[in-house]
Amino acid sequence: MVKVEFLNHVGVNYLFAPWISWLLLLQSAPFVAPKEVSYLVLWWIFAVPVVALDVKIYGQWFTKGKKFLSTVANPTSQISVIGNLVGAQAAANMGWKECAVCLFSLGMVHYLVLFVTLYQRLSGGNRLPAMLRPVFFLFFAAPSVASLAWASIAGAFDTASKMLFFLSLFFFTSLVCRPALFKRSMRRFNVAWWAYSFPLTVLALASTEYAQEVKGILKLQGLYVPLLSTLQQQLFVTGFADCNIDMHPSL
Repeated sequence: MVKVEFLNHVGVNYLFAPWISWLLLLQSAPFVAPKEVSYLVLWWIFAVPVVALDVKIYGQWFTKGKKFLSTVANPTSQISVIGNLVGAQAAANMGWKECAVCLFSLGMVHYLVLFVTLYQRLSGGNRLPAMLRPVFFLFFAAPSVASLAWASIAGAFDTASKMLFFLSLFFFTSLVCRPALFKRSMRRFNVAWWAYSFPLTVLALASTEYAQEVKGILKLQGLYVPLLSTLQQQLFVTGFADCNIDMHPSL
């Protein structure tokens, strides 16, 4: 089963998901400080598979011919970029700035290549099954994570972080202004809805960081997205509960 996913141009990107989850949990764990040896060991355990998958995926992009990337690229390809950025943020938290910059540059360079490729190919939602259209939200997940990662590297939510945050905010606005694109995917609950929750969560985190850096009326902009993310999480839980009730009427 893993082999089938590894050879699929969509499924292979989801192999990054477990390692991204563990890296995020490592950063949020209250009992593991970034300066502890356990944090260092766990970071290596979770980061090495991300780099190994990078070698496999990115290596194919520039060795399989000029049309290979335009054929296999899809919004889920951005999960590989997010893996590098989350690893960079975790490395920056423990003071490993060189490793953090390395992973950050690796992710951002390939994000630019991927972004241009997707912008040229995806003029609408007809290239993806209707149920997978929530992955379009990954378009603003990557720059949101990048803004947080760079803030950890630079030690402040500086101009570069704000530029990435504004880029993600633009993509978010562009998508929410096109509800018809997601209409068919919202008819019934689907596991693909995770692509709503994670991007909105990281955008909310970036918005919170931005709100702490600015003053006056701009703070409202930084607080709007966290409120929207909280509402979305509630809708996600409600949909999941309704799905369970439909599957188990006795409950």
